[in-house]
Amino acid sequence: MSANIVLKSLEEIERMAVANAMAASVRDEVAASIVPGMTTGDVDSLAARLIAETGGKSAFLGYRDFPGNICISVNEEVVHGIGGNRRIELGDIVSTDVGIEYDGFIGDTAVTAMVGVTDPGILKLCKVTEEALYKGIDMARPGGRVGDISHAIEQHVKGTGFTIVREFVGHGVGTTLHEDPQIPNFGPAGRGELLQVGMTIAIEPMINMGVPGVEYLDDGWTVVTRDRKPSAHFEHTIAIMADGPRILSIANS
Repeated sequence: MSANIVLKSLEEIERMAVANAMAASVRDEVAASIVPGMTTGDVDSLAARLIAETGGKSAFLGYRDFPGNICISVNEEVVHGIGGNRRIELGDIVSTDVGIEYDGFIGDTAVTAMVGVTDPGILKLCKVTEEALYKGIDMARPGGRVGDISHAIEQHVKGTGFTIVREFVGHGVGTTLHEDPQIPNFGPAGRGELLQVGMTIAIEPMINMGVPGVEYLDDGWTVVTRDRKPSAHFEHTIAIMADGPRILSIANS
């Protein structure tokens, strides 16, 4: 195991669960509130208010000078989109990536909301991406390897006609937003870091409708598909427990 991987105690995992439940609550409320005519700036402002109401703070705002409260990525935008003047239209997909810091720990989670989508290809893209996330989560068990997660995601996407973004991957998460190990969404099973009880990781497949290649916009943050076809993104933070994965980023009912 890499010396940089920090195993969490049960008490620390419970504290992480609180931060992640907050992030999940904001994620779900924001996604449910997106309607045609809103700007991505409106979405960011809503998220800022909801994050403040949790008692936590945005884990993204100011991180490496990121200017948004959450990441808002529309259609061809893969990740790290910044709220602004872009107006959301009927038929768009909007990925909202929420990070909250609370009590010294980070909650990190994302979902792709469909705004009146009827296009069967885009519906399938979102379905496959979310399913791939859960295929990966199911392999996050002690004694396995990071590559088991990666391989499960890749195998689920294989044959669908969609492609996997390779430049951006999942990651460890805990007291900081990005910790070791990296969790690719592709690769062979049985390779990579040993999965152990107490590891806390964010698994986040990013799946493109067209080519896998991506590029940055001029803002230096927003990542878009090279062919400008849609991309979907789903993410959960999980803890590896003795009996398997525990999804932390679930909103309290």
